[in-house]
Amino acid sequence: MRTLIVTEFVSLDGVMEAPGGEPGYAHAGWVGPLFSDELGAYKQEEQLAADVLLLGRRTYESFYGAWPHREGEMAEKINTMRKLVVSTTLGSSDWQDTTVVTGLDAIRAAKEEDGGPILVAGSRTLVAALLDAGLVDQLNLQVFPLLLGSGMRLFPDRSELTRLELLSSRSIANGVLLQSYGVA
Repeated sequence: MRTLIVTEFVSLDGVMEAPGGEPGYAHAGWVGPLFSDELGAYKQEEQLAADVLLLGRRTYESFYGAWPHREGEMAEKINTMRKLVVSTTLGSSDWQDTTVVTGLDAIRAAKEEDGGPILVAGSRTLVAALLDAGLVDQLNLQVFPLLLGSGMRLFPDRSELTRLELLSSRSIANGVLLQSYGVA
């Protein structure tokens, strides 16, 4: 059975919107000034350990617009690994080994397979649906020492309490906290 891991860049006040500089957002690109070799190594290790990349449509469009044009071990992994995209509006994809699915049944089936982790990056709406459906096993949060004050928060209001267990926590030299939580 695969583990489903959500990994997110998030500000101290919970904002996850436009970390990489996506146009049209008030605080776009807030990760860049604090990105470091140490954080890059962490993200690469996380990505290389995964067997499946799971994305919502908006994050898929961002990834597909960027990763096929990049080089290196991480780009090679992302571009060639199995990818699942949850969307009701995207019919198909020509990105290598990408399957578009319309609901969570395909995610449940992928979790039942033998193999390495399923990694979810970004994809706020999808992450909320996965949490509500009880499909998330682990949250890896890279918490940046910033208060953005506005923008989409990672966790929207929910009616249900979700208990978490701290698996690990460490800070890196730039002040970013690398926190992993198991979903209890």
